[in-house]
Amino acid sequence: MRKTSLRRPLRMIALAAGAALALAGCSAGSLGSSGGGGGTALTFSVTNNQSTIKAAESVAKAFMAQNPGITVTVESRPSGSEGDNIIKTRLATGDMTDLFLYNSGSLFQAIGPDKNLVPLGDQPWVGALEENYKRVVTAGNQVYGAPFGPQLTGAILYNKKVYAQLGLQVPRTWDAFVANSAAIKAAGIDPVIQTYGDTYTSQLFVLGDFHNVAAAEPDFAQRYTAGQAKFATSPAALKGWQHLQQLHDLGYYNADFPTAKMEEGMRKLGAGKGAQYPMLSGGIATLTVASPEGAKDIGIFPIPGDDAAKNGLTVWSPSGVYIPKTTTGAKLDAAKKFEAFLASPAGCDAQSAGATPTGPYAVEGCKLPADVLPATTDFQTYIDGGKYSPALEFLSPIKGPALEQITVEVGSGIRPAADGAALYDQDVHKQALQLGLPGWG
Repeated sequence: MRKTSLRRPLRMIALAAGAALALAGCSAGSLGSSGGGGGTALTFSVTNNQSTIKAAESVAKAFMAQNPGITVTVESRPSGSEGDNIIKTRLATGDMTDLFLYNSGSLFQAIGPDKNLVPLGDQPWVGALEENYKRVVTAGNQVYGAPFGPQLTGAILYNKKVYAQLGLQVPRTWDAFVANSAAIKAAGIDPVIQTYGDTYTSQLFVLGDFHNVAAAEPDFAQRYTAGQAKFATSPAALKGWQHLQQLHDLGYYNADFPTAKMEEGMRKLGAGKGAQYPMLSGGIATLTVASPEGAKDIGIFPIPGDDAAKNGLTVWSPSGVYIPKTTTGAKLDAAKKFEAFLASPAGCDAQSAGATPTGPYAVEGCKLPADVLPATTDFQTYIDGGKYSPALEFLSPIKGPALEQITVEVGSGIRPAADGAALYDQDVHKQALQLGLPGWG
C-alpha cells in the first residue's frame, strides 16, 4: 500500500524536473499490508511525484516477490523545502520511516549522516556503484546510500525534426549554438525556451555549464569551497551568467517566458514551436505526458562552451535511499536486503518497469530498456564516451538558496550578468558561514 502526506508539495530542481504530476490519494493494497501475518514490515518514504512513486512501488513489488517474509509500504511526502523539513524533523525526533529517499551530494551532508544514518560501506554491492555516485553518498569514510533513479544531466533538449528541416548540426561551441538560434528565429520558431513561471528552470544555463567551468579551471570546485574562487571573478564561471543575459538581449526566448511553466515549455518543444530548451534530463518524464508523440523527436546535447574538443555534459548523481539509525533488529536486516536489491541489475529493471528511465543508472551491470526515448540514448552516449563532469553541488557543499531568483532576474533583463553573479557570490558567502567552512570569515 501507499501512504500519502496531505501537505502541499513544493518544487525543487532535481525532483520537479523529473516529475510529470504530483499525486494525491492512496492506492490501497498495492504493496501488501504492514501489519498482521507475521514477517517483517518496512516503510519507505519517497517524494510525491508520479515517476518516483511508480518506480518505488515497482521496486517494492519486485523485492517482495523475492523476499516473501518482508512487506514494504511506500509512503509519499512533499518534495522541495517542505519535504526537507519533514525529513529533518523526523530524523531529529526519531520518527523516521525504515528507509527513505533523499538527495545525494551537499544536501545529503546537511542531514548529519554520521549521526543519523546506518553506514553501509561494508556491504558487497558498494563495489558496483559508479565512482562519482559513491563519493556523493559518502561522509567521512563511510558510504550511506544506494542509488534510486537514473543519473540526470543539465543540458539542451532540442527538437531533432526542426534541426533537420533547417539543416542544423548539434553545436559543440557556444558561438555555434548562437548561430543555430539565429537560424531558428529566422524560420519563425522560438530558438530557446525559458519557463520562469517555474523559477527553478531558470538555473540551467549556470548550473549546466559546470562541465565547461571544470574544463577551463579544473580546481574551481576546491577553490570555490575554500572561498578562493567566485562566480563574478572567474572568467569561466561568469560565462553561464553572460549566456543567460545574451540570449535574452538577442530576443531568443519565447515571448511568454516570464510566466510559462515547465510543462508548457515541454509541450512547445515537442510541437516544434520552440527548438531548444535548457533543462534537466529528468524533464523528459514530463515531456512524455505533455507531448507524447513529440517526445520521439527530442534529443539532448551539452551546453556548449568555448572549446569543441572539451564538449561534454554536466551530470547530477541520483538521489539515495538511506536507513536511519532508528531502524534496528530484523527491520535493519530487511532494510539492508532492500538496499542490496536496489543496487543490482534486478533493482534497476524494477525501476524501469515502473517508470521509464530518463538517463543511465549508477550501478554496474544495469542496462537501459530498448524503448527509451532518443534523448536518453543521447545521454548514454556521452556517459559511455566519458564526456561528462559532476555538477558543482556534488563537488562542493555550497549552493546558495537564492540562485533561482537571481537567474530569473538576469534572464529577464532586470539585472546584468556580472551583477547577478556578484549577488550570488554574496548568497553563497552567507551559506558558507552557516556551514562553518574555513576561509569564509
